[in-house]
Amino acid sequence: MSLSDDVKTLFEDDEDLMDLLTGGVHNDVEEISRQNTPTAFDANQELMPCVLIKFGTETRLRSGIPNSVQTPLTIYFYQRDNYDVIEPAITSVFDLLNEQKVGTNVWNVEFDIAVSQQRDVALDCALGMLRFVAKRLR
Repeated sequence: MSLSDDVKTLFEDDEDLMDLLTGGVHNDVEEISRQNTPTAFDANQELMPCVLIKFGTETRLRSGIPNSVQTPLTIYFYQRDNYDVIEPAITSVFDLLNEQKVGTNVWNVEFDIAVSQQRDVALDCALGMLRFVAKRLR
């Protein structure tokens, strides 16, 4: 299983988080869209609260341990209107990931940055974001 799948499974196994994210947890897609992530939309084609997991450019971890890397992990939170669902989801995801070991070969996942109360212009929806760095063995 990939690190992306491990993180997705961690989120999906948390019942309280999934009660908030009625549009689901998505990974291995470029963006949230009706074509790529149809389960993120209801019967009226309205966006439901959901998450997209994306990974950034991996860099070498200067730890002296061969094949050790830092893998940036960005989690995007989407909601049609307001922030009343995604803000508690952001808090929940922070608690699930920060300073944790997720999956195999991961020593630690560290919080990097958060962006709150933004707008996704393409989807015309509320947006939040958390970024972490996974320190792991490749």
